[in-house]
Order: sequence, then structure tokens, then C-alpha cells
Amino acid sequence: MDLNGKVALITGGTSGIGAASALALARAGADIALVGRRATDKALAYQQQVHDLGRRCVLLLRDVSKPEDCQACVDDTVAQLGTIDVLLHAAGGPANGTALDVTPEDWHYAFDVHVHAAYYLTRAVVPILKPKHAGAIVLVSSVAGIRGVPGALAYCTVKGAILEFTRSLARDLAEDNIRVNCVAPGIIRTHFHDPMTEERKQFNIQHRIPLHREGKAEDVAEVIALLARNEYITGECVVVDGGLTSRIA
Repeated sequence: MDLNGKVALITGGTSGIGAASALALARAGADIALVGRRATDKALAYQQQVHDLGRRCVLLLRDVSKPEDCQACVDDTVAQLGTIDVLLHAAGGPANGTALDVTPEDWHYAFDVHVHAAYYLTRAVVPILKPKHAGAIVLVSSVAGIRGVPGALAYCTVKGAILEFTRSLARDLAEDNIRVNCVAPGIIRTHFHDPMTEERKQFNIQHRIPLHREGKAEDVAEVIALLARNEYITGECVVVDGGLTSRIA
């Protein structure tokens, strides 16, 4: 799909992978709706960077853990930019704790932000894509949803759910030529991993990641832009982790 003149709605678009993807899609010619919870200086700076690339960009202040805000994201994007051609759901966040210490509130919130938001956003955007017989939905999973990591039961569970949501949704929408894919980032140097100690960072680089370096948000954004453009990939999860999940020793 030629992205020139198309419109991309990006949740989690004001930081990290979402923001890097907004810039990648804008460079490919897309106008952008950035969804974030607050109009921070960084959010406004990303909006300006999209403008500097010659593309339209609106900043939508919404909380995608709420179904009504998911619908409002879609409605506001159409009202201000005219349509939607690409949906990228990159909003999320950590959800730490084992089965014994993760709180029910944190468990449910993780599902609201990652999984339920994907569902509500999809329900809102598909009626816009169907008449076009074209479009792309890209979701952000994680290698944690493939292999699991200790002490993050809720996070691993919701990211695994995103994988299956992607595969099932892709089959449902294939007849309408709407492609659905996801990415599974590994250890990417964004604010998500800010709590990681320098000691742990060096251990990962030396012993866990075969390429011996952390990824950048731009590494994932390049793949997301590819999945938005390529018209013959659907139902897939692309792992972007420097070989992390390939290790057996």
C-alpha cells in the first residue's frame, strides 16, 4: 500500500515505539493521529516533527483503557483528517508481579490497555476500512508473549493474547483485504526499560542478545512501516529482538 496521503492512527504515539513509528510512517507520506494521555513537551515535539516532514498531525488526548475513548480516537481522527487507512496500537506499559503478588486491579488494567483496547479500536476502525477493501492493522506484542519472563505474569499473558488476536483477526478480515500483523520487540532502549539497572543491561548485552546490543525504537518502527506498506503479509508476528528468542544456550 502506497502510504502517500494515507492516514495512520497511532495509540501510544507520543513516546517510544509509537512515536518512532509515527515519524517512519510520516516519512513514507502518511498523515498522523497521535494518541496519548497528556500533552507533554515530548508529545508536542513529536507532533512538530511530523509537521516538519510536511505531513498533517493531530494530537488526541485519550485513555485507551476506556472503550469510549477508543471509539473517540477513531471518530476524532476521521473528523480531523478525513479517514483512517492504518491502525497501529502501540499503547501499553509494564505489568509486573507473579500470580501471588500481581493485584487484580493491575491484572485487569493490563488487559484493558493491551487487549481490550485492541478489540475496541478494531471494532471502531474496521467499518472505515471495509468499504475501501484495503487497510492495515498493526499491533505491538512482545517477546515476553512468546517465551515468558519471570515476575511479569500479566504482561506476558496480554502480549501472548495479542499474538492470537492478530492471527484470528487476520483470518476474519482477509476477505476484505485488510491485513493484520504484529511485532514482538525484544529489549528496546525506550522509557519502558528505564528501570533496568546498568548491571542488568550489560548482562543482557553480553550474555542474552546474540547481536550484543539493545535495539532502538527506530528498529521496530521500520518493521511497522513495512507491515503497513506490504500488501502480501498478514497474520504474522515479526520478532525484532537481536536474536534474543533464538538462544538455546
